[in-house]
Amino acid sequence: MQFTSEQRLDDGVLEREFTLGEIPGILWTPGSASAPAPLILLGHPGGLHKMYPRLAARARHSAAEGFAAATIELPGSGDRPRSAAAEQARADLRRALEAGEPVGDEIVDRLVLPLVEKAVPEWQTTLDALLSLPEIGGPVGYSGGVIAIGTRLAVVEPRISAAVLFAGSFVPRAMLEEARQVTIPLHVLLQWDDKGNDRQQALDLFDAFGSKEKTLHANLGGHTGVPQFAGDAAAQFFTRHLS
Repeated sequence: MQFTSEQRLDDGVLEREFTLGEIPGILWTPGSASAPAPLILLGHPGGLHKMYPRLAARARHSAAEGFAAATIELPGSGDRPRSAAAEQARADLRRALEAGEPVGDEIVDRLVLPLVEKAVPEWQTTLDALLSLPEIGGPVGYSGGVIAIGTRLAVVEPRISAAVLFAGSFVPRAMLEEARQVTIPLHVLLQWDDKGNDRQQALDLFDAFGSKEKTLHANLGGHTGVPQFAGDAAAQFFTRHLS
């Protein structure tokens, strides 16, 4: 891991950009931490620079609770090399949505499954590097992003103790079986009117999760209309499980 820039934000949070091989990312650490801080991995749908304002706001909110936060760019997004197959699948998805047609499983599989296969090992490699830093400790949480990535991470990464998942992306049917293997505490956010999300798939996925503690917060509104109180409840969830 190589840090490429750093700045101290007005609330004292230290923000550092880094690269890990070809993967760019950002790490935020609390300004007043006197001991290694618990870590929250911030997922997003891709486009690190475009998503920066929302990610930084989430990170600063986490830092106020004593957590470090980190994010990385997804494969095929931002300045990373594009996949012709993924671009075609994305175009097919867009075409179906604009035509008001059902989005077939085949399109979702072509778009999401290869992304999960590439992104999850990158998150694990990043976690290795982050946990080697003296200012970062455990436990670790995962928050947001493509819900299929969060589901796979919850299955294969034992260092993640709890997860806040955003039901805002399409879910391959194969992920339902993986969801049954998830046992960590979950807090799932669902925007009821999100046009880029199949609501029934999201509900089926939530039902499939094997966790004994799982909570679904469903609110009216579109993809970016998550109410403040829902975000506050997610923060309280991490305070319970990571502090």
